[in-house]
Amino acid sequence: MIKNTFTGKFIVVEGLDGSGKNAQIDLIIEYLEKKGKKVITTKEPTIDSEAGRKVKQALRKEIYVEPLELQKLYVQDRKEHLENKVIPALEEGIFVVSSRYAFSTFAYGYSDGLDVDLLVKMNDNFLLPDLTLIVDVSPDSCIKRIEGRGEPKELFEQKEKLTKVNEIYKKIPEMFENVHEVNGEKPIPEVFDEIKNIIDSKLLKHENLTESGKL
Repeated sequence: MIKNTFTGKFIVVEGLDGSGKNAQIDLIIEYLEKKGKKVITTKEPTIDSEAGRKVKQALRKEIYVEPLELQKLYVQDRKEHLENKVIPALEEGIFVVSSRYAFSTFAYGYSDGLDVDLLVKMNDNFLLPDLTLIVDVSPDSCIKRIEGRGEPKELFEQKEKLTKVNEIYKKIPEMFENVHEVNGEKPIPEVFDEIKNIIDSKLLKHENLTESGKL
């Protein structure tokens, strides 16, 4: 994947369905804004492209799409997402926080029986996030949270699939730079404390030193 050379920072939050990503994203945005950063939030799949809308239909089981074709739709949606929203914001120095990105493709595609190396190759020419946070929650805990919502389960919200997805999420920190796993089983504030420390040390440390006159 291609390193970000823009002035803005690209942050991705990943995790199993039911891992609590959205709660952490809200806290990340609030924290960065308090630090004086301009921030936008986004997510994948989007509803801004035809490919993204088809993915949404497939996830809701309204249509059936073969696993490889589904991943091709994800990739097309991602291409448009980067070109139309993410990169223009980064060029302006904005921090972009995304719920899900290419790493979801690797993990969920694998759960559908696809080869991980092929999935990685399909995303080779896309931007590498400056920071990827994987909220680690066991499949059992995620299923309980999903069932607690009282909503119909989507395509990937099944224990067998989540277990396979988790296999790849566990490997991603070894496969790519700037990836950190956080314990999502803890209470929300404690999870965020861990995330905040990572953001401070990996993204804001240099700026903090500059502001304090140490550089």
